[in-house]
Amino acid sequence: MTPRGAGRSRPARSSDRPGSVAPLGVGVGLRPVHYPEVLERSTGSGPRPDYFEAISENFMIPGGRPLRVLEQVRASYPLVLHGVSLNVGSSDPLDESYLDALAALCDRFEPAFVSDHLCWTGRGGRNLHDLLPLPLTEEVMRYTSERVLRVQDRLRRRIALENVSSYAAFVYDEMPEWEFLAGIAERADCGILLDVNNVFVSAHNHGFDSDAYVAAIPASRVVQIHLAGHRDEGPIWIDTHDRPIREEVLALYERTLRLLGPVPTLVEWDDAIPSYDDLLAEADRARRILDRVSEADPRRGATHASAAAAG
Repeated sequence: MTPRGAGRSRPARSSDRPGSVAPLGVGVGLRPVHYPEVLERSTGSGPRPDYFEAISENFMIPGGRPLRVLEQVRASYPLVLHGVSLNVGSSDPLDESYLDALAALCDRFEPAFVSDHLCWTGRGGRNLHDLLPLPLTEEVMRYTSERVLRVQDRLRRRIALENVSSYAAFVYDEMPEWEFLAGIAERADCGILLDVNNVFVSAHNHGFDSDAYVAAIPASRVVQIHLAGHRDEGPIWIDTHDRPIREEVLALYERTLRLLGPVPTLVEWDDAIPSYDDLLAEADRARRILDRVSEADPRRGATHASAAAAG
């Protein structure tokens, strides 16, 4: 089925714009507690990430220190933008003022790509500050795909959508999550940000096979992989981003790379944030795996992020 709007002009491709996607390697999230060391090492010596990911909403402001820092970081590193409030699956109308601010931020900093979550985050104009799962139905797939097309038209670029960790399911779900995610990416001609930790957590919570999930994701759509730590103290595991990545998640990450080919990877750590060096050491765990797979993969000369961004 072709969604409404599929015949409109396509958004500008990232590969047609300055700062186009390149093989990015392994990055970390840009967090205020690390600003001094990030800026010091941007022109000096010491361990560095391959790129930074900035939370879009933290910089959708008229001025101040965050934007000055982001300008300095962007001058020295590749940058990607990752949002948490697009609310693309909500029944609320798309927030035009939010899209205006995000478009301005993208135009100013020219990220390699911009992403958000395949979920809903609020209703009736109220932001619940949580990433809530969508009903996995044909109707919701069609509705969400149309909204993604409108977002991409407004931003004049493709976006990538991330699978969220989930702790409940709808009794009227019609398909597995991986089919829903891949279907929206195809209909909206957008990218996928595959969060391997979220796959691992949700597989436990819902009883599906994490390897079957990643095997069903179209490699040409994946622009980035996320890794993080989670809590597993009870029957429901929670994606908390407050501890090291579990070895089982890293093993799933390696199997994922062997299926998809080398993909830019981001280590998330958002609570109980460690020192900058400890964060970079965590990124090195992922980099060793990415390097090992890249050396054995004939596709390593052309990152999948480039293919997904170019369409």
